[in-house]
Amino acid sequence: MRGAIKAMQLHVIEGYIQSLYLVEYDHGLLLLDGGCRSDVGTVLRFINTELGRPIGDLTLVVVTHMHPDHAGAATRLRQLTGCGIATGEAGGHWYDGLEGRLMHLTDLLLARWVAHRLKRAHRRLWYPAILKADHYLADGQPLPGFSQWQALSTQGHTDRDISVWHPDSGRVYVADLMVKVKGRFIPPFPVFHPNRYRRSVERIGALQPRHVLLAHGGEVQLTEADYQYLQSKAPRCPQTHWRAVKARFQRVWTGS
Repeated sequence: MRGAIKAMQLHVIEGYIQSLYLVEYDHGLLLLDGGCRSDVGTVLRFINTELGRPIGDLTLVVVTHMHPDHAGAATRLRQLTGCGIATGEAGGHWYDGLEGRLMHLTDLLLARWVAHRLKRAHRRLWYPAILKADHYLADGQPLPGFSQWQALSTQGHTDRDISVWHPDSGRVYVADLMVKVKGRFIPPFPVFHPNRYRRSVERIGALQPRHVLLAHGGEVQLTEADYQYLQSKAPRCPQTHWRAVKARFQRVWTGS
């Protein structure tokens, strides 16, 4: 018989191109983000081999936003384990319509490019463009089955990003709200809503978390100077795929 588990244990799993955070309780397991499609086996092996628990103990997977390294594994994990999927409230689907499907393909290519930069072997990344979640969380709402954690609306990277806050431990998982590059914290790409983005960074700073969990950069601690630097680098106009392509064509056209 397996021994008693502490009230909460946080496990960090190296995903395909990002860090995955699995929270362990006696009553179930909480995955703080949906990872890549290729992370399905990684997560299930960790649960079964490292934790010695049945995969059915995975109770809830959070999808902070719809990018391939955050939503890719969620639907398949639900099929295999029976877990629920929770995401933030937002109108419509992120990849809705023709333009949305093109953006879905572009984001898959970007994820493939990141994997190549990280020297990762070629693995499956395709996942459904439309997420059918079991729970749509309002700002400040506790996670179903894990009331110690709550969803925070931290939009900007997309129109539906959420972070996950655990007040008792002072930990907040912010997904792609920031990335760590060469020891500095900078905004992600893309940023669709610059004003919302700056407000989201300000909101996380106001929480004064003891630990910030990044999808790309691990568990870190930010100083006031770090938040100020991040705000100074935050864009004032949208930085998106289409604007980047347009700017590149303009540079080629003008020879600049």
